[in-house]
Amino acid sequence: MTNPLTLGPYEVGPPVVLAPMAGITNIAFRRLCREQGAGLYVCEMVTTRALVERNPKTLRMVAFESDERPRSLQLYGVDPATVAAAVRMVVEDGLADHIDMNFGCPVPKVTRKGGGSALPWRRRLFGRIVRAAVEAARPSGVPVTIKMRKGIDDDHLTYLEAGLIAQDAGVVGVALHARTAGQRYSGIADWDAIATLKQALDVPVLGNGDIWEADDALRMVRETGCDGVVVGRGCLGRPWLFADLVAAFSGRPDRVMPTLGGVAWIMRRHAELLVEWLGTERDGCTDFRKHVAWYLKGFPAGSELRRSLAMVSSMSELDDLLGKLDADVPFPVEVLGQPRGRTNSPGKVYLPDGWLRDRDDDSVPYGAELDDSGG
Repeated sequence: MTNPLTLGPYEVGPPVVLAPMAGITNIAFRRLCREQGAGLYVCEMVTTRALVERNPKTLRMVAFESDERPRSLQLYGVDPATVAAAVRMVVEDGLADHIDMNFGCPVPKVTRKGGGSALPWRRRLFGRIVRAAVEAARPSGVPVTIKMRKGIDDDHLTYLEAGLIAQDAGVVGVALHARTAGQRYSGIADWDAIATLKQALDVPVLGNGDIWEADDALRMVRETGCDGVVVGRGCLGRPWLFADLVAAFSGRPDRVMPTLGGVAWIMRRHAELLVEWLGTERDGCTDFRKHVAWYLKGFPAGSELRRSLAMVSSMSELDDLLGKLDADVPFPVEVLGQPRGRTNSPGKVYLPDGWLRDRDDDSVPYGAELDDSGG
């Protein structure tokens, strides 16, 4: 039995965190995963500027169900003043119980503004942002954590220094996706970097990267000494992975491998929750479409049926199509351990002009704050 993960006043047992994923980790998906097993479930990343400006889309993204505890919110920002204002808003309006700061996003629209995985390179600006968040949250007791990558690329690694800066600023935990921004989601995660960071810090360290099965999580903890794991792409089309993680961290060997009929039931439940959250069948079913391929990965469903499911517009249509699946088909064990979701190639990291020139320049890049959420 593994010890719970302690983040400020909260114990997370098992020590498992759902990674924020844009367009994925909304109320419906978090509910679906929470029905499978315990852990900390983080909502989609939102930008501090959009939150401060009370953008309606952003406020909808940071909504939680009444029984979600602790409510975990991930923020992205590049301006210390805007970050501080957003955190004060979160605590004063009681929007969340835990704040995670994103310094790991590798997408161009974020890094070209100096944000996400680009930001720790500017160590003084990074420190100012983390301190601003911690100090704004401190009076309320809301704990702050950060999530980051190893660095921009192999020639510009930042994770060790950034971890120490964040610890000194008062964060209660640090999560490391053990890839560089340049790797994006390609290659193999460098778990040795997680071990190195764990040895350097006193606060809890969470490992992220290549946890496709529950046993991968146990292996990561064993090999790196990390205090917990962050699960992202591994649960796409497999919310029952969280049931497996509960069993694994409890020392039980049982793992969930549903038949195609069992998967169809979970697909139906997912769509139902999306309809409930979004308010109409059409909106809920449209949002559900992106999940179809992940759920059916490895199953013999036929290209025409897959295509129809990926264009579904109503619950009755979904029920009809799911009824055409062979419920008795066993789970395809050959897909266990295979990557899911984005598996793109390494690529150029887009940065503001002159970004690499002076690591101690703590000025906020012009036009850095994005006015929309997600990323």
